[in-house]
Amino acid sequence: MNIQTLTQYFLEYGAFFIYLIVLLEYLNLPGFPAGVIMPLAGIWASQGEISFFMVMILTVAAGLTGSWALYFLGRAGGEKVLGFYFRKFPKQKPVIEGKIEMLREKGCIGVFVSKLLPMVRTLISIPAGMVKMDFIKYTISSTLGIFLWNLVFVGAGYFFGEAAIRI
Repeated sequence: MNIQTLTQYFLEYGAFFIYLIVLLEYLNLPGFPAGVIMPLAGIWASQGEISFFMVMILTVAAGLTGSWALYFLGRAGGEKVLGFYFRKFPKQKPVIEGKIEMLREKGCIGVFVSKLLPMVRTLISIPAGMVKMDFIKYTISSTLGIFLWNLVFVGAGYFFGEAAIRI
């Protein structure tokens, strides 16, 4: 899919399209990576199709919704999910267990920092649920991390996107 196709979807489905694609991305499901859809949303905002403020609200809300879903998955069945994963990928067990221990030690700071790291940012929610991190603290640290991550990508599209498209 190219930028013109994505723009057509946006024009057809509006702001809901941004929310849905970002939600799928935060659920770690196949689709468009943040590096594509969020800058594109920033470009749409720079062209006046939608306000920058609204794009940020939509992307943070979608990111938080996806993070909450994975947090509750981890809280409800994380041990079973990890057991299955470790049977398939046994070499990963010490690494993942180390990350879970780090999360127990660092708590909210660990979630905040993890939300700023590619790949880890979407998956950290499962171990946070598994260690039964306080939901309010988890939500605050996730929101801050999601906001900063999304601000960088949406802002890049807003300020530099038109030039990138012309190249």
